[in-house]
Amino acid sequence: MLNFTHCVPTRFVFGRGVENEVGKYLKEVGATKALIHFGGGSAVRSGLIGRVERSLDEAGIAYVELGGAQPNPRDTLVYKGIELARAEKVDFILAVGGGSVIDSSKAIAHGTCYDGDFWDFFCGKAKPVTTLPFGAVLTMSAAGSESSNSCVITQESTKTKRGLRSELNRCRLAFMDPELPMTLPPYQIACGATDILAHMMERYFTSTDGVDLIDRMAEGAMTAVIAAARTAVKKPDDYDAQAQLMWASTVAHNDTVGVGRVQDWGSHQIEHELSALYDVAHGAGLAVVFPAWMRYHMDKDVMRFAQFAVRVYNCEMDFQHPEVTALRGIEAHEQFLRDIGMPLTLKELGARTEDIPALAAKTKKTNPDGTTGGTFHMTPQDIEAILRIADR
Repeated sequence: MLNFTHCVPTRFVFGRGVENEVGKYLKEVGATKALIHFGGGSAVRSGLIGRVERSLDEAGIAYVELGGAQPNPRDTLVYKGIELARAEKVDFILAVGGGSVIDSSKAIAHGTCYDGDFWDFFCGKAKPVTTLPFGAVLTMSAAGSESSNSCVITQESTKTKRGLRSELNRCRLAFMDPELPMTLPPYQIACGATDILAHMMERYFTSTDGVDLIDRMAEGAMTAVIAAARTAVKKPDDYDAQAQLMWASTVAHNDTVGVGRVQDWGSHQIEHELSALYDVAHGAGLAVVFPAWMRYHMDKDVMRFAQFAVRVYNCEMDFQHPEVTALRGIEAHEQFLRDIGMPLTLKELGARTEDIPALAAKTKKTNPDGTTGGTFHMTPQDIEAILRIADR
């Protein structure tokens, strides 16, 4: 196990109706005026925004609103949010929505306190050193942005999607009511579950030895997510299934199941190019990319992939031919994704074969040698080969 520092300062308020307590908790952290940031009209029509506003009114906290956040959140709305936050002198950003709204809120919070262009943080020109406090009322179990140290924004003019990792990305408060995702379509629930699993798998496929404790935690969490997802897509009003997914989204991406090890994140970097170009749901893109990534890299650490197959999908271990077990695990994962309604091919996403070289070339280089990925260092040629596996 590698050395690590792990601090999750987020205060979680979990359970039925916790959105009605927003005002009390914001007052405790000293907020006097909040920017409520949300996505489409469903948050208004459902009465959720009204309940949040009522709670703020009762606590004596003023607020302004900014709607319009989209999946794969855009820099154009972040700029509007920064301008509004400065003009209204808000001292807290409150996201009401899923990962896209929360990430947009994080970027607004950072940009409000920065004299330059907030995109500097996402293209590597600068690092945030201060931010407005922010929190989230979570409506979708997926990205884990409610307590992660990451944030992803798309630059609309160039269709470039880039992430920022910083401890300043941690929410101060996260209000998590498992009843809120019950109104989502099954497809969105499935996309969320796929994203949760991918966050765990990016950490699980490691080259670090001596990490069995965290392996076992991740395996248990992945098994629980698979079971809860199968239930939730069929019965969205199942509270227990939604509660499992909502808490899993948090532990999957705040490093609870990822400390002390090399992590990969190559699949995410590849998917970012797909969702930036085609505007597909992040979870759907990961459903296509991750199995192809697994097939391409399986032989490089076959016992790790076989362990995943045995412990997560209950495949029988073939000690004479561990590659057979590893492949069965990949196939079992693909079958699970298909069972919950996820795509498995680029064609199902609407992606074009002729775009593959450009997608591979544009994928972010995360290592000094110009490669991508922590466990398996991939060249653009490797990435192109993975995308061609997915192009079936």
